[in-house]
Amino acid sequence: MRDPRSEALLAWYDLHARDLPWRMPPGATRRADPYRVWLSEVMLQQTTVAAVKGYFATFTATWPTVADLAAAEDGAVMAAWAGLGYYARARNLLKCARVVVAEHGGRFPGTEAGLRALPGIGPYTAAAIAAIAFGEPAVVVDGNVERVMSRLAAIETPLPAARTEIRAVAAEMTPSDRPGDHAQAVMDLGATICTPRRPACMLCPLSPDCAARAAGIATTLPRKAPKAAKPARRGHVYLARRGAEWLVETRPGSGLLGGMLAFPTSDWSDAPDDAPPFAAPWQRIGSVRHGFTHFDLTLDVHATNVAGNPDRGRWEVLDPGALPTLFAKAHALWAETKRET
Repeated sequence: MRDPRSEALLAWYDLHARDLPWRMPPGATRRADPYRVWLSEVMLQQTTVAAVKGYFATFTATWPTVADLAAAEDGAVMAAWAGLGYYARARNLLKCARVVVAEHGGRFPGTEAGLRALPGIGPYTAAAIAAIAFGEPAVVVDGNVERVMSRLAAIETPLPAARTEIRAVAAEMTPSDRPGDHAQAVMDLGATICTPRRPACMLCPLSPDCAARAAGIATTLPRKAPKAAKPARRGHVYLARRGAEWLVETRPGSGLLGGMLAFPTSDWSDAPDDAPPFAAPWQRIGSVRHGFTHFDLTLDVHATNVAGNPDRGRWEVLDPGALPTLFAKAHALWAETKRET
C-alpha cells in the first residue's frame, strides 16, 4: 500500500509532469531507455534542465546508443561536451560506456548495486537509473528532493548533516510500484512548486502534510552550514593567431579540464610564472574570471599576432564553440578588443 503522500504526489505528477526528452510519460507501460536516463542524469549534475536539453539532443543524435558512445573518439566527445562544465563527467561518461559495452554486453546493470560499480556513477545517479529505467524502489535524493523532504518534515538540521534524516523521510514515501514516476514527481515538485525562494504552497499536493508550512518556516529550509570561502588562484593564458589558425593544445587527460581543447596557459597558483609558449611581443588585453568547485581563478589574457615556433601546442583552425567556458571567455575578450579597435 502506498504512503498517502506518495499517492497525492503521483496524482499531481500524472497531470503536471514536465515533458523532457529523456522521459517516458507518467504511467507508461514501457520503461525509459537506461542509456538516455544515464546520459541525462550525468549531464544534469550541477547543471540546469534548460542548459542540458541542447547537449542531450546533440549527444543522442550523434551517439544514439551506449555502444555508439563507447566507440566514439575521446576528442569528439570532449568537444561536444564543451561549455557544459565539470569536465570529469565527460571523461567518466566514456569510461562508463566502454565498461558497459566491454563487460556487460552493452546493457546497463538492472540494480542499484550493479550501477554503483560503474565508473562515474554515484549513489544518486545509480538510484535514479534503477528507479526510472528498471523499476527498482530505490531512494532517489538530489537537491530538489532534499528541499521537499526537509520542508515536508520540518527538518531544521543544517545540510549536509541533515541528509540522514532527509533520506529516511524519502524512503518512507518511496513506493514499490511506480518508483521512477515517484522519483521524478518529487524532482518536478521541487523544480516547479517547492522552489527555493517562493514556494507555491497553495498549489502543492503535499501542502496538507507539510510541517514546515504549518510552522511558517518553509522558506528557511533546508538550512545549510556556512560555506568556507573558496581560495583564489591566478594564471596567464596566451592567444596566438596565425591567419585563420590559433595556437591550441589538448590538456592532459587527468586534472582540471582534462582532455579538453585549450589555449596554452601558465600554472594556476598564488604567484604564477608568466611563461608564454614562445617569445613574441605579447600584449595583455585584460583578464577573465571563472569559478571551479574548489577555487576561483583569474587569468590574465595575453595576445599576439606573431606566429612563432611554440614550445608546446599546435596551430589549427579554431571552432570557439569547442572550447571550455574558461577559454571561450578568453576568446570572447579577444574578439571584443578587436571590435573596439
